Amino acid sequence: MIGRILAAALLLPAPAPLPDDPFDVLVFSKTAGFRHDSIPAGVQAIRDLGAAGGFTVTATEDAGTFTADGLAGYEAVVFLSTTGDVLDEGQQAAFESYIRAGHGYVGVHAAADTEYDWPFYGELVGAYFASHPAVQPAVVRTEDRAHPATAHLPQAWNRTDEWYDYRTNPRATAHVLSTLDESTYTGGTMGPDHPIAWCKTLDGGRSFYTGGGHTPESFADADFRAHLLGGLRYAAGEAQADCRPETGYTTLYGGDTTGWSQAGPGSFTNTDGTLTSTGGMGLFWYEAKQFTHYSLKLDWRMTGDDNSGVFIGFPPSDDPWSAVGNGYEIQIDATDAADRTTGSVYTFRAADQAARDAALNPPGEWNTFELLVEGEHLQIFLNGTKINDFTNPDTVRSLAGHIGIQNHGTDDTVSFRHIRIKELPGPGDCAS
Repeated sequence: MIGRILAAALLLPAPAPLPDDPFDVLVFSKTAGFRHDSIPAGVQAIRDLGAAGGFTVTATEDAGTFTADGLAGYEAVVFLSTTGDVLDEGQQAAFESYIRAGHGYVGVHAAADTEYDWPFYGELVGAYFASHPAVQPAVVRTEDRAHPATAHLPQAWNRTDEWYDYRTNPRATAHVLSTLDESTYTGGTMGPDHPIAWCKTLDGGRSFYTGGGHTPESFADADFRAHLLGGLRYAAGEAQADCRPETGYTTLYGGDTTGWSQAGPGSFTNTDGTLTSTGGMGLFWYEAKQFTHYSLKLDWRMTGDDNSGVFIGFPPSDDPWSAVGNGYEIQIDATDAADRTTGSVYTFRAADQAARDAALNPPGEWNTFELLVEGEHLQIFLNGTKINDFTNPDTVRSLAGHIGIQNHGTDDTVSFRHIRIKELPGPGDCAS
């Protein structure tokens, strides 16, 4: 927002991240084909994560657990390097109903080498195993740095594992979290776009898959454990993320600030592909181009009761107040009036509070906005959930124009990552 309310002394103290609600996880590791010797280490790692994170873990290889009653007590089920046909038709039907009812699935490594003749499972896991070269080091490129499974990772993650090739590329139906750089190891066959971890939704259910986990050593690696924990929290519904498929976006910021300019006081630090606000009141705006019909996505994180926003639809200017007077701000603020807090079009339209609260990750965790602008119609999505719908009523202002992010003041620290845009055809345009 542009200036806090005068009763600043009445603001609540900065909220601490809330612990997850207790939840229950079932780890299933039945094999009808190759059996990985890393399974015991994987089970123990998930038990350790549960003990530290406050969720319970039950491990089984009994497919008889897969009934409506047997699955009812679990928020998520992990297929830990399962192989072959591990469930009969009745058990498959029970698991399908469980997922479609809004529960979660986590697939680890050979979970992609499982149930080839069950179409629902193929849709759930995202892609089936095809082949692999020898265990060797490789570079994993982190593509999504907001999802709880990958937000902690470096942009280039060096690790050793057995690197799967898949029969199909899951990108069209899943949201890719990380890819393999085939130039850094030998034997990869998928080419320059080789997903190795992804997430998706399926009729209300949530799916997370990681290709790592072949070696016992993987489960002793702190980064891999955190990767697995983030996937578990997402699948169980304890952490929110935008897991819709994403293609056709152009990066406006991923570490390089070419095309960007600071208007007004303050600035943003630029470290590890992350912009962090400092000082203000200012605006870091994309000077290189204006946009009319587009989908803008960006990831953001606040540390406490902080304040920032995303501005759209303003003309070029070195005065940040020009954006205030001529554009619209999509607000980021943990506590304020309904039309000036996170997801609102500042002072114009409040977000759907129930939808926003259900989709929002707390301070300290990353969130993703999509701002979908179609002419003078704006839809706001938070972590994949629609939370606001606004039509510009002003004949002078417009949603078309430049975009920017606000540095609000010395007491407000908000970070941004992975700002990207997809330009859309306008009325009368021919979509190619």
